[in-house]
Amino acid sequence: MIVFPNCKINLGLSILRKRSNGFHDLETVFYPLPLTDILEIIENRHPELSRDMPFTISGFSMPDAPGSNLCANAYKLLKKDFPKLPFIQMHLRKTIPLGAGLGGGSADAAFTLKLLNEKFGLHLSDRRLMDYALQLGSDCPFFILNKPCFATGSGELLEEINIDLSAYKFIIVNPGIHIHTGDAFTKIKPATPEKSIKDIIFTPVENWKNKLRNDFEKLVFSQHREIADIKDQLYGGGAAYASMSGSGSTVYGIFPKQKQLNLSFPDHYFVKELTC
Repeated sequence: MIVFPNCKINLGLSILRKRSNGFHDLETVFYPLPLTDILEIIENRHPELSRDMPFTISGFSMPDAPGSNLCANAYKLLKKDFPKLPFIQMHLRKTIPLGAGLGGGSADAAFTLKLLNEKFGLHLSDRRLMDYALQLGSDCPFFILNKPCFATGSGELLEEINIDLSAYKFIIVNPGIHIHTGDAFTKIKPATPEKSIKDIIFTPVENWKNKLRNDFEKLVFSQHREIADIKDQLYGGGAAYASMSGSGSTVYGIFPKQKQLNLSFPDHYFVKELTC
C-alpha cells in the first residue's frame, strides 16, 4: 500500500512566550502543499530473517541517529498498543528536503500512522491518530487533518480555517542549508505581536507583506544572507507574498497563477513550482 506524505508551509509564525518547561508557545497557520514523499508499507511475511523492521530509503538521505526514524517510531507506537499488528517492511522515497521548515519528517510519521490504520483495520478515529501523532512531534497531528489550520500551543492545538489560495501558485526554494530548529528556538526573543496571525490571514494576500511575519527570519537572515536574498528575489519577481517557512531554510513565494516568472537560482538549490 502506497501513500504520498505532503509538505506544509507556515503562513506567519509568532513565538509568543517561553514556558517553564523550556518549550515555547507559538501561533501560525499550517498550509498543506502538494510536494510529496512516497511511502510504501507491505507485510513482512518472514520477520525471522531480520531482527529489526526492514526500512529502506531513496532520494534525500536521512540521519541515522538512534530514534531519528519517525516512520519506524510510528509503527512501534502502534505495535505497543496493538500487539497483533503484523510485522512490516517500509520504503520511503524522500523528495521533500530535510530540515527545511516543510514538515516532511512529521508528514512521513503521520502518514505512517494513517496507512497502518487503514491497511490493517485498526479503526482508529482521527482524534486517536492525532493523539498518537503528538507523541512523535508537535506538528505531526496537523498532517492527520491535512487541512489549513490555525495552530497554537507548540503547534499541536489546531483549528481548521477556511482559506482559499487556489488563485495562486507557490514557488518553493531551498538552498540546501540545514537550520537546527532547537538552536533557533534558544536564540529567539519571544514577543506578543500587535495583531494575531489569525486576523491577518483573512485579509487579502497582497496586504500580508508588511503584516504577516515569521519571527525566525531576523535571526536566520542575519546568519545566512543567501536565505534573505531568496526572499528578496521572490519579491523582485512579483510575489504577492514571500516568507521563510518554519525555522527555515526554505523560502516560498505566492504568485498570481497567471504571472509569468523570470527567476534564477543557483543550480544546487531545490526549486519547485506548486499549485493547489
